[in-house]
Amino acid sequence: MAEYSYLVLYLPRGTSREVARRILTDHAEYGHWELARMRLNADGSRKATLRRQIIRVGRTPAPWTTLSPTGP
Repeated sequence: MAEYSYLVLYLPRGTSREVARRILTDHAEYGHWELARMRLNADGSRKATLRRQIIRVGRTPAPWTTLSPTGP
């Protein structure tokens, strides 16, 4: 199952739709975030929840552990 990290952005009510789109696009392009949820509040402010997948790299054995005990 995938693990995600989350980022919450609050956009005040004076923020236009075009500016909000530009902010979200920049986060997606440069930070590899994707939009998980967008909430438009009654006062006109927006709350955007962004997420990105956490990629965990498994450990590989050290090269000297694969050598035979008698040598190369």
